[in-house]
Amino acid sequence: MTIPQLFEKSAKKFPSNTLVLEKHNSKEYQPITYTQVKEQVYLFSVGLMQLGINHGDRLALLSEGRSEWLISELGMLYIGAINVPLSVKINEPEDLAFRINHSGCSMLVVSERQLSKIRKIKTQIPKVTKYIIITDDEHIKTESEEITYHKVIKLGNENFEKQKEDFENRWHNLKRDDIANISYTSGTTADPKGIMLTHRNYTANVEQAKTLLDVPEYYSSLLILPWDHSFGHTVGLYTLIDNGASLSVIELGKTPMETLRNIPKNIKEAKPTFILSVPALAKNFKKNIEKGIKDKGPKVEKLFNKALDLAYDYNGIGWDKGKGLKVLKKPLLWFYDKILFSKIREGFGGKLEFFIGGGALLDIELQKFFYAIGIPMYQGYGLSESSPIISSNAPKRHKLGSSGFLVKNLDLKICDDKGNELPIGTKGEIVVRGENVMKGYWKNEEASKEALRDGWLHTGDMGYLDKDGFLYVMGRFKSLLIGNDGEKYSPEGIEEALVEQSPFIEQVMLYNNQNNYTVALIYPNYGLLSNYVKQQSLDIKAKEGAKTAIEKLQNEINSYLPEGEYERMFPHRWIPATFGILNEGFTEDNHLLNSTMKMVRGKVVERYKDLIEFIYTTEGKRTDNKRNIDAIINGK
Repeated sequence: MTIPQLFEKSAKKFPSNTLVLEKHNSKEYQPITYTQVKEQVYLFSVGLMQLGINHGDRLALLSEGRSEWLISELGMLYIGAINVPLSVKINEPEDLAFRINHSGCSMLVVSERQLSKIRKIKTQIPKVTKYIIITDDEHIKTESEEITYHKVIKLGNENFEKQKEDFENRWHNLKRDDIANISYTSGTTADPKGIMLTHRNYTANVEQAKTLLDVPEYYSSLLILPWDHSFGHTVGLYTLIDNGASLSVIELGKTPMETLRNIPKNIKEAKPTFILSVPALAKNFKKNIEKGIKDKGPKVEKLFNKALDLAYDYNGIGWDKGKGLKVLKKPLLWFYDKILFSKIREGFGGKLEFFIGGGALLDIELQKFFYAIGIPMYQGYGLSESSPIISSNAPKRHKLGSSGFLVKNLDLKICDDKGNELPIGTKGEIVVRGENVMKGYWKNEEASKEALRDGWLHTGDMGYLDKDGFLYVMGRFKSLLIGNDGEKYSPEGIEEALVEQSPFIEQVMLYNNQNNYTVALIYPNYGLLSNYVKQQSLDIKAKEGAKTAIEKLQNEINSYLPEGEYERMFPHRWIPATFGILNEGFTEDNHLLNSTMKMVRGKVVERYKDLIEFIYTTEGKRTDNKRNIDAIINGK
C-alpha cells in the first residue's frame, strides 16, 4: 500500500470525520474534515504539476505543524515526488543548505515564519527554482521565483479538469518501493545522512503500530512534536489518519517561546485522548504539576505525597499492578484519585488517557509518577531508519522501565560486536528486519552498507529482551564506556541519575575510552551552587568559595560509591573518579544537543578534547585543580 492509497481509504471510510483541528485566524479550534483535506491535496498536487514537478523530483518542506504541512506532503506524494522534511529548529544557514543541496531539491515549500532563513541562503541553493510560501497574508511581498501556497492551490483549481486524468494516473501508478521522504539525521558525528523512507516503509509501520495499540476513530492527539520528527510524523499523522482519528495543531505564538507557552492552554482546549511526548516535555509537565500542588499549601502537598506513595506501591511496574494483597489498597486509591488525581487530569483536558514517550530513554521515576496520577506515560522505542516504531508499552500490556513489546511483522535479535545472536536476557546491539526498515541513505552507499547488512538494520543501540518479550534499551552502542580491560558499560543510566538526584548538576557526560578510570564533564547549576556557598559564608567568585562548590559536586558523586546513599545503584568502577567543570551547557545552538534533545557525544568529546586529556593528567585528576576553580569563578 502507498501513502495516497492509505489516505484514500480513510477519506472514503470517514469522509465527514474531523482530521485536523486548527486555529486559523480564530480564537477557537476549527475542524477540517477528511474530505476537505482531500480536496485541498488534489488541488495542491495539480498546482505542483503545473509548476513542472515530476515523479522522483525532490521538494523540501520547512514549516511549523499546520494543515498546510500535511496537505503539502500529501500533494507531493500523490504525484510521485519526494518530500524532504526539514526541522524548524535548524538555524544555521550551512546546515539548511547542505540538506537542500545534498537531496537535490528543485523546489521548496516554506512557512512565512521560516522564510527569512531561506532568503538568506538562496545563492547557496542554486538548484532550487521555485519557493512556495505558506502564509495567511494575501498581500505578502514576494521575491523572484516565490509564489504563495494559495496561488498554487488556485493554479490547481484552474487546471484540475485538464490535468485530472494525468493526476489520477500518477497516484494510481505509484509503487510501494517509491521513496516518500528523505529524512535527515541530526548529524551527530559527521554530515547528516538522508534516510530514504518508502511509501511501504510508512504504511507497514502504521500497520505494525496497530498491533501495539488500538486507535478508535474517536481518538484525538494534540501534536506537540515537530511534524518532520519521525515519531510525530508516523504516529501523529498517518497512524491517526489510517484509523479515521483526528489531530490538533499547536497554536502558533509570535515567538517560539510563546508557542511553547500555548501548549498547556491548547491541551485544555483540544482535550486530546493521547499525546506524543519526549523526556524534556515530561519533566516540564511534572514540574508544573508539583508546583501547582505546592502552591495549595503544606496540607495538600502532604496528602498528595501520601497518595503518590500508595499509588506507587499499588501500581508496581504495571506488570504486577494490584497483585496479591495490594488489591486491599484499591478503595483508598480510588478515593485519592477522586479528590486529587482526577483534578490534575482536568488540567490536561479531562479526556487524556495516556502519553506515549519516545526520542530518548524516559526515567522510570517519571513513568511511575504519571502512572500514579492516572495518565501513564508509556515508553516506546524506534529510530528514523525504521520509520520509526520498533516497540512500545501500551495500555493492554506494559512494564514500566522497559521500552515495551515488539510490533508484529518485525524480526529482532540482540547481537554481540561480531554480529553473533545472543540469548534472551543478554545485552548487545539491537538488530531488526522488516518492511518498515529504510531503503538506505541517500547518496551514501558506504553508510548504507554499514547500517544494512543482509537485510538487517544494525541500530547502534544496546539492549536486551526479557523472558516476557519486553525490550530494554540501554543506550547507544557507540557511547559505551570502555575500560582498560575491554569491559563495557552504558553511561546513560548514571548520567540520568546524577542529573535527577542532584539539584547541583544540570548536565553531565561520562567518558572512558580504554582508560584506567571514568571521568565526567559537568555543567553545574550555578545558581544553586552559589546559594549553597553563601550559606557557608563564602563567595563562589573567590577561590575558597569555588573550592567549596567543587567539594559539593564531589560529594554528590560520592553518594554512588561505597557507604553512599546510592551505593548499590551502579557498579562503582564506572562512577567518575574525577571531573571537569564546564562554563556552557549542552544546547541545540552549540550543536551539543540534537533536535530530540539527545546529547551529541561525538561533538562534546571533540569540543572538550583538551579538557578530557587534562583530566587524565596527575594535576587534572585533583578536582580542585586550577581549571575547575577558574571555571566555577567565571561560571554563570
